[in-house]
Amino acid sequence: MPRAAKQQPDVEPFEQLYGRLEACVTRLEQGGLTLDDSIALYEEGMSLARACQERLDGAEQKITRLRETFAPAVASNGAHLNEEPNDYEYVAEEDIPPDEAADFP
Repeated sequence: MPRAAKQQPDVEPFEQLYGRLEACVTRLEQGGLTLDDSIALYEEGMSLARACQERLDGAEQKITRLRETFAPAVASNGAHLNEEPNDYEYVAEEDIPPDEAADFP
């Protein structure tokens, strides 16, 4: 079963929220509304925009955590720990910074 199916039934999906926001914008752009209706619609649109942004922020945080979880381990010298020795780039001795040259015999 897909993960999305585990959502709480009372939580409106992002796509539905965004669709409602687009509908509010379209109605406001068409004009012809009373001032009170325009204000109410604007208020609804701002609430929907906030809810959409919160969902996007949450998704971004989740993706960041996932990327960090699956990122390869990096050694203190910046090399990936799971790389094969032939994956390293040759660096000429004269190109090694003086403070790191002491690490090599």
